Amino acid sequence: MLNLLRRAARGFVPLTVDANWRASDDIIWIDLVDPTPDEEAAVEAAYGIDLPTREEARHLEPSSRLYQEAGATFLTATLLARAEEPHPVASPVTLVLVNDVLITIRYEPLKAFTIFAERCAHAPVADGGEAALELLDAIVERSAEVLERQSSQVHETSVAIFNRPPGNTFGPLLSDLARAQSITSLARKSLVSLSRLSSFAALATEFQKDESRRSHLIAIQHDIQALTEHASFTSGHISFLLDAALGLINIEQNSIIKFFSVVAVVFLPPTLVASIYGMNFDIMPELHWVMGYPWALLLMVISGVAPFLWFKKKGFL
Repeated sequence: MLNLLRRAARGFVPLTVDANWRASDDIIWIDLVDPTPDEEAAVEAAYGIDLPTREEARHLEPSSRLYQEAGATFLTATLLARAEEPHPVASPVTLVLVNDVLITIRYEPLKAFTIFAERCAHAPVADGGEAALELLDAIVERSAEVLERQSSQVHETSVAIFNRPPGNTFGPLLSDLARAQSITSLARKSLVSLSRLSSFAALATEFQKDESRRSHLIAIQHDIQALTEHASFTSGHISFLLDAALGLINIEQNSIIKFFSVVAVVFLPPTLVASIYGMNFDIMPELHWVMGYPWALLLMVISGVAPFLWFKKKGFL
């Protein structure tokens, strides 16, 4: 799919291209969403550049994701996608700045792009450089929203772990922590790539036109740094809660094992007494006593109660 944003226009215009398509001078942003080879070829021919394919973007080395070629600046980052779905993913996104036009190539429906497209419908942007800055703002805001939601979820899980009623299973809580850790890790990976992207973007001529754009880019870099620290803190909090949950599980298991160990010790002396008097030897005086049976029962009770009281006194029960 290919979407166009024109100068002074309010919102995207879907476009179907063919071999004869030519780019007009009023285009500010071309958004390629899972583009076909024909769409890529049409944009490449219109601007005289070579766009990276999906496989190339995915397997690019970190040092090769940011470069300038044929008068264009290529910026590739890994962004978090499908954060609200059960299985979030990290997807490559490429931003190309050429002749005051922003070209984006992505393969997932990213909410930050949708948010920025809606903003453009109310406040048109001047050129591709401004569009790139506003898009980076939307991406950073979306990352902050995701991290804030995960932080709140982690706090709720923390309260649930330490205020869990006895007998409740840890399974759902551990699943929530695992999902939060996965999303936070992907978000931090995305922020690291955005940090490198924003640093390299300062070399683009579209961001060197005036001081306000340079200041805007610096502000974005500061926001990315702050969010990266937030993601690291949240990840550390999740690791602590996982360790705490596993520790509580071990404590509960130890309590169960301790209980069965004490029960085994309590019943061992009565079992010994019963085993002795269960031996059918002829020469056992107690077998012929009138009070032999009550004596054996009393001895078993005493031998069982005595260890129980001793464990109780020592605080083992």
